[in-house]
Amino acid sequence: MAGSYVITRFDPLKTVIDECPRAGELLAEYGLHCVNCFANEFDTIETGAQMHNMTDEEVNDMIDEINEQLDKEWRKELKSQNSNVKSTS
Repeated sequence: MAGSYVITRFDPLKTVIDECPRAGELLAEYGLHCVNCFANEFDTIETGAQMHNMTDEEVNDMIDEINEQLDKEWRKELKSQNSNVKSTS
């Protein structure tokens, strides 16, 4: 079974936004409004964060927090799906 979507600082922004729109929303909460930015075609999360003057520590913290949130939401969805399967059985 696959787990939640996981981002790294080296992921291309466009790939993250295309594959996991929720990660794009969470990045925006940190000031990386990459969804509509022309730079998302070629920048990574790291370079986008650097262009917004984020330190390495801030980037690491942001990625950790986003991954934790994505995992939490994935687990909640999985639990909901399992509940629906049991109730229809």
